[in-house]
Amino acid sequence: MAVINQPSSQIRLTNVSLVRMKKGKKRFEIACYQNKVQDYRAGVEKDLDEVLQIPQVFINVSKGQVASNDDLKKAFGSTNTDEIILEILKKGEIQLSEKERSAQNEKLHNEILTIISTKCINPKTKKRYPPTMIDKALKELKFNSVNAKNAKAKALEAIKLLVEKQIIPISRAHMKLRISLNSKEYTKIETELKKIIATVQDEEKVDSETEIVCLIEPEYYKELTELVKSRKGSVEVLDMAVIAEGEQNL
Repeated sequence: MAVINQPSSQIRLTNVSLVRMKKGKKRFEIACYQNKVQDYRAGVEKDLDEVLQIPQVFINVSKGQVASNDDLKKAFGSTNTDEIILEILKKGEIQLSEKERSAQNEKLHNEILTIISTKCINPKTKKRYPPTMIDKALKELKFNSVNAKNAKAKALEAIKLLVEKQIIPISRAHMKLRISLNSKEYTKIETELKKIIATVQDEEKVDSETEIVCLIEPEYYKELTELVKSRKGSVEVLDMAVIAEGEQNL
């Protein structure tokens, strides 16, 4: 990484994405091109010249205040700018512009709605809800997905709320599983299994093995898996979210 000698400590940059790190009692920033930091962290972009607007460590990019060697030494134990920039780039917090943040939140929100639509049904019709209807229900519940870090986790949180409040008739779609285990072992846990299983679609006994194709509520998956595996059996997921045949959105 080339080092540029600046005539003063005041450097002005525009259209910049910041990566910020607090070290010791000071905050340090580097100036990057928009959308390039995530590409670098994902391994898509490897050329730092395409990521960094300028290879400098700042105290405040917007004011053009460059970090002094004393600041760097106290915080990082080094004045090696290249190494410090890499540390901030890899571990720092990305500061998005309002436009970037808005686009990211919209993308995340849409991902959450899609996940909910995939995993839930109207229990009366056995059909999925379109994302637009789920969005309307979540707005009524004042559910906030802004700045969520994980779409799946946030979607599961939203599903729990939707099922609890029933703004619209909604429930989790069933998981479809294939359970295989020794027939003698199956007999020992059959009563427990039937309490967990919502519907047995097929049951077949071949020699000393029993195989069951069934539907369960997703929240019971871990319990069922542990029960079957404790008897040396196996569980195969055939479908994560079973919807009635001929499914159509409402």
